[in-house]
Amino acid sequence: MSDSSLHLENLPSRTMHINRMINSNYNHSPSRTIYSDRFIPSRSGSNFALFDISNSPTPAEGKEDGSGTYNSLLHAALFGPDTPDKDSSSLPACRNIFRYKTETKRSLHSLSPFGLDESVPGISHSPVKAPKKVPRSPYKVLDAPALQDDFYLNLVDWSSNNVLAVGLGNCVYLWNACSSKVTKLCDLGIDDSVCSVGWAQRGTHLAVGTSNGEVQIWDASRCRRIRTMEGHQLRVGTLAWSSSLLSSGSRDKSILQRDIRAQDDFSSQLSGHKSEVCGLKWSYDNRELASGGNDNKLFVWNQHSTQPVLKYCEHTAAVKAIAWSPHLHGLLASGGGTVDRCIRFWNTTTNTHLNCMDTGSQVCNLVWSKNVNELVSTHGYSQNQIIVWRYPTMSKLATLTGHTYRVLYLAISPDGQTIVTGAGDETLRFWNVFPSPKSQNTDSEIGASSFGRTIIRSAVSINKVECESSANLTQNVLRWSRSMGILDEPLFIFIH
Repeated sequence: MSDSSLHLENLPSRTMHINRMINSNYNHSPSRTIYSDRFIPSRSGSNFALFDISNSPTPAEGKEDGSGTYNSLLHAALFGPDTPDKDSSSLPACRNIFRYKTETKRSLHSLSPFGLDESVPGISHSPVKAPKKVPRSPYKVLDAPALQDDFYLNLVDWSSNNVLAVGLGNCVYLWNACSSKVTKLCDLGIDDSVCSVGWAQRGTHLAVGTSNGEVQIWDASRCRRIRTMEGHQLRVGTLAWSSSLLSSGSRDKSILQRDIRAQDDFSSQLSGHKSEVCGLKWSYDNRELASGGNDNKLFVWNQHSTQPVLKYCEHTAAVKAIAWSPHLHGLLASGGGTVDRCIRFWNTTTNTHLNCMDTGSQVCNLVWSKNVNELVSTHGYSQNQIIVWRYPTMSKLATLTGHTYRVLYLAISPDGQTIVTGAGDETLRFWNVFPSPKSQNTDSEIGASSFGRTIIRSAVSINKVECESSANLTQNVLRWSRSMGILDEPLFIFIH
């Protein structure tokens, strides 16, 4: 008798019974020794009858065999449709079910475990993420009489407090997106006209560029002009804020840097363009200023330079459309006029030209979404369209039409979901093009219910609040914070 047999005889009878159960179908191989750090059971080698478990259960009488279809689909998906469905008892004991094999080709967007086997019935092979749906019609249209049809002007801007500023002739009007209230901010008189408007990044200060070369600073909350700054000889067609620093571009080919806290009208003058400056944009980190001109040039300046640090000369028409990416540092997009028609992308960090896309029409404006990696372009001759692009593939997500003149003006809401476009047809059109930051896979519901109501899902300004008690106000603020600005009804009552 062997040593192992002597050892087993000394164990209790119950332990020997368990060992016989485990080793009932296990055959030792005399040729080699098997080492393993864990026990992996084999179905074909399992004694199901010993545990009163059926290896191939049959459906109960009177019940629909719903599991049979599922098992067939699962078998075909795991082992392929051509693999015969053998009874498990006929499989050899040494068969390794979870064996390695060459991975089948599947879509990068597919999360399905079933691969791309077209022969498996009842399995959808489409990507899990549904394609984005952009409404093809504006949810609101406002009349804008005397809105000029001039490519070199910038007459529409949307503030962080959800107020839209529009320059109409020699007047500036404010439209509150929360209450739809319209306020006339200023009238420059018959000898002057509005050429540009630009909101400060925070607060209620609005800069107004005039045809006489002045830049006026207005406090929109009190409808009062704070100061008037001179320096330009011709009209001021573009404005850009960087904290308390205001940059103004003019037809006199210069860019003036103005600190509104200082007494001087401007602190420095940037020279480089050979024609009218029609586009200005500060980067999101306020370190770089991009300028475009009617000389077909795109320049990049730093905070302290008076000469451009980067020069891009690839465009063949005026560069008005400029937009910095909020997602990637140093990524700059620019668009050319009628002859050029291209959107170009630049990496200002490495000073490289990344990509070029011919749009087929004059590029008037560009704006990036801060919620997703997409951007919008508006166009003039000859199609007057609005295009939503996915970056970096530059695939078209939507083409929006409706304006009968060049779409010269563009602004985006503070929540990043809605854009407003203006054209020489004297209309302002509001479009839902981007998802909310909280849920990027659902369509925006801004204004979708009716044309007569505007619901702006954004961080509302708390200037004047009526509440019953301070505790009630605290509760409202907490509720607003938890919802991250996604409001179906206003939580704050504005007193006008």
